[in-house]
Amino acid sequence: MHESTSQPIKVGIITDMTGSLSSYGIANANVAKMVTDDINATGGLLGRKVALYLEDSATTDSVGESKARKLVQQDQVDVVLGGILSSMRQAITRAAVVEGQKLYLYPAQYEGEECHPLIFCTGPVPAQQVESMIPWLMQKTGARTFYCPSADYIWPRTMNRKLREVVSGHGGTIVGEEYFPRDHTDYRATIEKIMSSGAEVVFNTTVPPGLGPFLQQLQQSGFLKRGGHLVCTYFEENSLSSFPPEQVEGLYSCLDYYQNISDSFSKELLAQYDKLYPGGAKFTAGSAATGMYRGLKLWEAAVKEAGSLNQDEVIKALDHAKIAQGPGGPAEMVPGQHHVRMNMYIAQAKNGTFEIVKNLGRMDPRECRQDMAKSSGA
Repeated sequence: MHESTSQPIKVGIITDMTGSLSSYGIANANVAKMVTDDINATGGLLGRKVALYLEDSATTDSVGESKARKLVQQDQVDVVLGGILSSMRQAITRAAVVEGQKLYLYPAQYEGEECHPLIFCTGPVPAQQVESMIPWLMQKTGARTFYCPSADYIWPRTMNRKLREVVSGHGGTIVGEEYFPRDHTDYRATIEKIMSSGAEVVFNTTVPPGLGPFLQQLQQSGFLKRGGHLVCTYFEENSLSSFPPEQVEGLYSCLDYYQNISDSFSKELLAQYDKLYPGGAKFTAGSAATGMYRGLKLWEAAVKEAGSLNQDEVIKALDHAKIAQGPGGPAEMVPGQHHVRMNMYIAQAKNGTFEIVKNLGRMDPRECRQDMAKSSGA
């Protein structure tokens, strides 16, 4: 039974349209507009228009938290999506989920381990990135020693913990692990250690604005020239175009989508986006734009199945929601896990573009499983 058609369905989007992550956040906002316009052009949802309530979190966690509070309390949205950094997810969660008891979809690739009845995650997690890519890289290159320069927050710390498990399980060693503020700029001492340790792989989890100085100083050290391998799992076309090609040549990444994926729907989607938003923030995976697309379409499928906006009914349907096509291929929520099974790809930067070097196929997130949920008290 369709609900009253007089009121629009309200979708709240929070993303970093200004600040150091603005190119990513603008892409997320663009995707949200594109998807909701498409939904409205085909008759809306439950016979109602979808209204977008778009807020700029300004790459500042406290701003994101207050915007989430506004969306839930003042605008009374039906669902909240957004956030890129994990600290932003936690800020949005405090206001929208803990205080507001509102359904929240988080679209970014992240460190995993989020397990809450009201939170669904639509980007890749360590089982789909670290656990797939690192054994492949070690086998392909013969590399056994890793150095981890990192930003100091939850995502790098958890990724490095997962990396250590995988590397040591395959006979390798972490020879260095260091943490810096996100805006740290002088990495000379760390790069000296990387060079003197003989590390074969730099597993980078520094983020903007500190990322630029790090990549520049690493390249100047000759690490890449001597045959060192650079891994940055979140890197995609937005990131790649921000740096001189010589600083990122050969860099390996692992995500759910790259722009040169050959499936026809992914190509159509990219063409549609580029026509609507030419020349600016690109439609990519690492910046959460693909997760934003997936999140909105999975939520739409859940609302249709529920036939209602009753949050409990929507959550019940979202738990097993599927989309037959999306960026990088089809996607589905793994029942009970609140994370997505989807295709994953390893890509390498060559002459300023990403080439897919390995299609990993559909991969399970292996998150929020019952044994984990019990131990975390969720």
